[in-house]
Amino acid sequence: MALLEIITPENPILRQKAAPVTNITPEIQQLIDQMIATMREAQGVGLAAPQIARSIRLAVIETPPEYDDDDEEIPDTRKLYVIINPEIKMATRKKVTGIEGCLSIPGYVGEVARHQSVVVEALDRHGKKQTIRLKGWDARIFQHEIDHLNGVLYIDKLTAPENFWDEEAYEELRRAEQAEEAV
Repeated sequence: MALLEIITPENPILRQKAAPVTNITPEIQQLIDQMIATMREAQGVGLAAPQIARSIRLAVIETPPEYDDDDEEIPDTRKLYVIINPEIKMATRKKVTGIEGCLSIPGYVGEVARHQSVVVEALDRHGKKQTIRLKGWDARIFQHEIDHLNGVLYIDKLTAPENFWDEEAYEELRRAEQAEEAV
């Protein structure tokens, strides 16, 4: 299966509000499969159609696995979502900050405040309406991908301009903080 090219912020498609998907055609099904393969190959947890230069309201998300006490992956704890024309129907007032990256902004991370919990309505890949209740990391991923469909990047939502780092500098900062805590 052909992998898709992930575009960067220089491409204006990333800043456009994506159009609704009006018909789930065989071409859309093929695009979904290619997006899943591309997301996995890039080791991402989500990929929105605008990131592959398709300005339509479609995203794929695969939540990370859970691990047991021995750091072994618990089988069947990854969940793959295909969301078409998603809408956040409800969000908690409480926001939590966390570190995010993006396949369209490789090599960088930033601190972003997101709603702790959300309820998302969307169509699945077969056109069936789904209501998805999310919290924590999963809620963060969905909000990030839905932002892409609205032409918004995580760098637009940084808690402060200085809270944007290249991945290497961020890892050094984390190690230094962990060393301080250990003392």
